Amino acid sequence: MKSYYIHFIRNGLTTENVQGKYIGHIDAELSEEGLKQLDELAREYEYPRTSTVFSSPLKRCTKTAEQIYPDLKPIIIPDLIECNFGEFEGFSAQELEKHPVFPSWLAGEKGVAPPFGESNEAFAYRVCSCFEKIVEGLMKTGTTNAAIVTHGGVIMLLLSAYGLPQLPMSEWLTPNGCGYTVRITPSIWMRGQKFEVISEIPG
Repeated sequence: MKSYYIHFIRNGLTTENVQGKYIGHIDAELSEEGLKQLDELAREYEYPRTSTVFSSPLKRCTKTAEQIYPDLKPIIIPDLIECNFGEFEGFSAQELEKHPVFPSWLAGEKGVAPPFGESNEAFAYRVCSCFEKIVEGLMKTGTTNAAIVTHGGVIMLLLSAYGLPQLPMSEWLTPNGCGYTVRITPSIWMRGQKFEVISEIPG
């Protein structure tokens, strides 16, 4: 039985990333530093080769996909977008520390959401449902190799939800422009919806 390989790649660096700001749905551009960093990574290492690239609709992801895979047109998947941080968007943790909701949300309390944003549960449901549809599509079409260019929070969530070894989200922190390759074995996926994390990107 064939295996399926997915390469999760986090968007390149933005000015807001450097500033430590929450920019879930803010459509921030890659910074000059971010573009340079992607070029350097591509020259020094090797990004996985693929014929299919999925991307979040935000510019920091589509531009990253374009930089890494210039010959491929990414398939835009709206539900690969980062968490909607609502009123927290555009602010750093330090700036939000006195917000009445922020400490509870940051601690991961169930059902707590940023005002006008997504709760952790809503974010997880959206992203996991999207990913399962992507896997289903790959299997139906026999596409055994694909890249997903998305956000740090999305990658951390998916690896903690489906990855082997099983680790909490905090253990899957991913630098900008980097990521992980996973292997999906259909029998394991059908039985327990798990995939193996087999290498880091770029490598």
